[in-house]
Amino acid sequence: MNSPPNDPGTAYADSDIVHWLTNGTREERFIDNIFAELCLRLQRAGIPVKRATLHFLIHHPQWLGARMVWADGMREAEIARVDYDVRGRSEYIGSPANEIHEGAAEVRENLERDPSHGRKHAIYDEMRAKGLTDYVAWPLYHTLGKRHLVTFATDRAGGFDDTHVERLQKLVPILALVSEIRIKNRLARTLLETYVGSHAGEMILAGATRRGSGTTVSAAIMICDLRDFTRISDNWPRDDVIDLLNSYFDAMSEPIARHGGEILKFIGDGLLAIFPLTQPSACANLLHAVAEARQALAAVSENNGATGRAPLDYGIGVHVGDVMYGNIGSRTRLDFTVIGPAVNMASRLEALTKQLGRKVLLSRAFADLVQGDFELERVGEHTVRGFSDPIELFAYHG
Repeated sequence: MNSPPNDPGTAYADSDIVHWLTNGTREERFIDNIFAELCLRLQRAGIPVKRATLHFLIHHPQWLGARMVWADGMREAEIARVDYDVRGRSEYIGSPANEIHEGAAEVRENLERDPSHGRKHAIYDEMRAKGLTDYVAWPLYHTLGKRHLVTFATDRAGGFDDTHVERLQKLVPILALVSEIRIKNRLARTLLETYVGSHAGEMILAGATRRGSGTTVSAAIMICDLRDFTRISDNWPRDDVIDLLNSYFDAMSEPIARHGGEILKFIGDGLLAIFPLTQPSACANLLHAVAEARQALAAVSENNGATGRAPLDYGIGVHVGDVMYGNIGSRTRLDFTVIGPAVNMASRLEALTKQLGRKVLLSRAFADLVQGDFELERVGEHTVRGFSDPIELFAYHG
């Protein structure tokens, strides 16, 4: 474990790790798996790593970053997400991550010395309690100056020696290159999931990027719209309007995702989602999502009432049928969406909710698929704009 720098076995082990990082990880998609394997290989190469972490800043609507922790005996690294508020909390202030993000080129802490002479932070106390003796952290540089973080700790008496530190430090730039590729892949996937949904994102990543390309999908379609939004946006403060929309979309979106639906787009104060009929219970799942969303929206309205705001009013139109699912747009700007008469019908039913005084209207075609399992109110036949024959409609009050 104390091999001199020129020892042939050490040189071979280090070059072997470099070769594996640059060539042997091509088929591995996830950086946490690569990191765990790297730590095991470091141990086999005589570097007494007992604990190691990777910290990445990521572009995600909910999370500031991710932390991957490996410890001796683990085959896989544990992943924890870090929220945006962390920078104001004690767990971050004064931490190694804080120092690195503020420009430190290295953070090294001798955990064997008297704690009163060292850095003051809970993370160092936790490592001492686990018997760790030495700790080192370095920035992990990605393109355009983006700084992430890698750390290593040992329980070896006397800590890491100079050779250990030198060998670890030489691997950091290679780990940066390998990790950036995976992070960018994950970032691309996250951004697509965030803006077009998980299923559409997978299709785009698989190569469905040509204008006009698409498939026919049988699906239950729901369109939701917030009532009186123009009045609200004209009279409420801007930040209150944004908070309202976010609360409204949270209330609608989370049940949809939980029950297997996919939100394809937000249109101002409206929402378009589909439940593909490849799921055996797609139509029932849609109504379960609607019922949960209505409860969540009632809670939002109650909170609004406590601050003197009017309760939320909304309409939901639901239909089932075949839709064209794919790329539509200009030569240089595409939208991955669904189109077709079935989508138009759902939109028209949503518009009728206000006229008929029902919050959720279902077409007869959809109702026939769920009527035995849900209590529905027959509303009668009504003319629907753009369709020649009257449509029999049902209301759902779940």
